[in-house]
Amino acid sequence: MAKDFFIEINSQQRNHDGQRICGDVFLYKYVQEEDRVIAVLSDGMGHGVKANMLATLATTMALNFTREHKDVNRIAEIIMNTLPVCSQRKISYATFTIIDIESNGRISILEYDNPPVIILRGSNYIDIDWSTIKLEKGKHAGKSLRKYTFIPKKEDRIIICSDGVTQSGMGSDTYPFGWERENVIKYATGLIKGDHSISADALANKIVTMANKNDNYRPQDDISCAVIYFREPRKLLLCTGPPYEKEKDRELAKKVEEFKGKVIVCGGTTADIIARELNRPITDNLVFEDPELPPESFIQGIDLVTEGILTLQKVNEILKTYNNSVRLGKGPADKIVKLFMESDEIHFIIGTRINIAHQDPNLPVDLEIRRTVVKRIARLLEEKWLKKTTFEYI
Repeated sequence: MAKDFFIEINSQQRNHDGQRICGDVFLYKYVQEEDRVIAVLSDGMGHGVKANMLATLATTMALNFTREHKDVNRIAEIIMNTLPVCSQRKISYATFTIIDIESNGRISILEYDNPPVIILRGSNYIDIDWSTIKLEKGKHAGKSLRKYTFIPKKEDRIIICSDGVTQSGMGSDTYPFGWERENVIKYATGLIKGDHSISADALANKIVTMANKNDNYRPQDDISCAVIYFREPRKLLLCTGPPYEKEKDRELAKKVEEFKGKVIVCGGTTADIIARELNRPITDNLVFEDPELPPESFIQGIDLVTEGILTLQKVNEILKTYNNSVRLGKGPADKIVKLFMESDEIHFIIGTRINIAHQDPNLPVDLEIRRTVVKRIARLLEEKWLKKTTFEYI
């Protein structure tokens, strides 16, 4: 994006007490060809499966129509008129908040019936001057939506909540009218003052946990919070495979030594080259944390040293199903995934020398060449986790 910061997005949820499925849905998508991010939170009326289906319908339509650059009035009109209306309350069956972050940094927010988003600049709350859109056609004619556009700065955060957060604790002695937006703002700014670099995941988790506590850990509604955090990017280098020409060994080691960020080295030959060129010993670990993989090794100044292609294959498999609820193990592949999740810009240096070991006919048939596996990993990191990946072949 045409900005000097990274966009971190994460969310946390709790289901309505006694429900196995959340009636709120949060989705986000990175539109690579436009260098654009779209995020949507919808709250389906009621709870359980029916609410989830309605919220899924709303979020999917919102994502697709926003991606097509439809006018916000038209987006609102289509979504509102597609969703069914409650016969008793005469209101739409789902709410929504749409955040559209363009490549030039401009952010457009469109909201219907969700609690207004909270925008923080550092630990300071920014009061929003909303504009109003009134629907003119269809069964929702006369209904109002909120719209806001702004350019973010580094260390800005956008907090998006369902009313399960703001109405948590309603009827209690502490919060007779619910937690309310003002208290959510006070709580969030206090957390940021205590930890200026608190992650999107941690902030969303703490807000949801507090809302759950307000309801005595038996939520009376689905509770959802998503956070978008604009911050300094964290960089990671993953180096795998020896250079095509032996003369390039020194160049590879220098790139590793001078990299400003964390470093992973995958592959025994690659590790030997870097250790030799940097004149640092390799210490082998004899503890097998993952029975499927060789244990990691240690080189001073390198954050993680692992075996090559088999470990990368497993990283790819973990990433296919990984999400916030998955607990990573202590094996080498799990540690790589953890470092990926903690990083924003991931640079891959791929050596192009053919490794004789990979020609062994006894190795699994589906064993893929290094560059193919790395490209699959990079695609998952970009599409699922909004990571920025770059490649260099040596």
